[in-house]
Amino acid sequence: MPPTVFLSLSRRTLVLAMGSLACAVGSQSALAQSGKEIKIAHIYSKTGPLEAYGKQTQVGLMMGLDYATGGTMMVANRKISVIEKDDQGKPDLGKSLLASAYGDDKVDLAVGPTASPVALAMLPVAEEYKKILLVEPAVADSITGEKWNRYIFRTGRNSSQDAIANAVAVDKAGVSIVTMAQDNAFGRDGVKAFREALKKSKLVHEEYLPPTTTDFTAGGQRMIDKLKDLPGRKIIFIIWAGGNPFKIADMDLKRHGIEIATGGNILPAMTAYKQFPGMEGAAYYYFGMPKNPVNDAMVARHYSQFKSPPDFFTAGGFTAAMALVAALKKTGGETKADTLITAMEGMGFDTPKGRMTFRKEDHQAMQSMYHFKIKVDPAFAWGVPDLVREIKPQEMDVPIRNKR
Repeated sequence: MPPTVFLSLSRRTLVLAMGSLACAVGSQSALAQSGKEIKIAHIYSKTGPLEAYGKQTQVGLMMGLDYATGGTMMVANRKISVIEKDDQGKPDLGKSLLASAYGDDKVDLAVGPTASPVALAMLPVAEEYKKILLVEPAVADSITGEKWNRYIFRTGRNSSQDAIANAVAVDKAGVSIVTMAQDNAFGRDGVKAFREALKKSKLVHEEYLPPTTTDFTAGGQRMIDKLKDLPGRKIIFIIWAGGNPFKIADMDLKRHGIEIATGGNILPAMTAYKQFPGMEGAAYYYFGMPKNPVNDAMVARHYSQFKSPPDFFTAGGFTAAMALVAALKKTGGETKADTLITAMEGMGFDTPKGRMTFRKEDHQAMQSMYHFKIKVDPAFAWGVPDLVREIKPQEMDVPIRNKR
């Protein structure tokens, strides 16, 4: 064989070999990326005033991840791991924990927190690190309103959704209302949204009390004084997280013709609802209300594992998991924030409450709420919220409050 021919063949063989090597290296790199663990930080009130809420969220999150991944805890050939961090309900601690999760633990994204003041402290951290924070269950409107940034998504309902749904139950002509709420972001945002949602009834007073209040005598008397001499139906509408604000019923409200109204809550808190048969309100979730396969699966799993029904915030954690897995499936396991944002804006996903959608403008999950009337059933330790009707997302004109 002539030398020139031999040289030509040698070069061709070398080029082919180099190409094969490059493909192999590229494939190994892609495989390494696809097998890389997806790390999620869950920052919540493992202890503190809202401990019960936080623990339910954690149970729901882990149960939901297991369900959404078919028991594999994997998406796109990537294992999901969850790091837990306890913010104790303290804003400064929550802020530092999120920074360390993004910076030191190198998590891909985060879920939480439980309390609205903690969430508001955490929002700028997500923007600084340019990583997703999926808010669940903190509800203050400002989280997806004036304090929002593009890295924030929320599966939990917001104060406006709560307020608009509750207005369905109490907003009638000739009704005078006093609100009682905690003096924090949760309480004040809730009252603001409730006030704006009222169209027919009259809001005559807003009572704000320290979040850890246990003696409601002084505040209760102020509310009674505002209502007792008014004609027509009179209601104290309570917006409260933790504790037992229903102690105000001990002040003999019935003597003045004053009723209590409120939204849904966790089952232990709803034992107090037994005092108020016929009380109306609107709930984010109660295990007997939604009728869909995801809720059926969650209820069955929870009964199997804990011998009890899933609660208010269990559903929230489960919903957050469903949203995350849906987004990660859509991106093929890619966790870069820009890719996730593109995938999640306008994304629909299944939850125990039915189908939800992330609104593109503010990343708030649009979702159903449930108008209820309390009935007393001896089989249950709590006042049972009997479904009046499901309030669909399209029925609620939820304001877009961000300025961006």
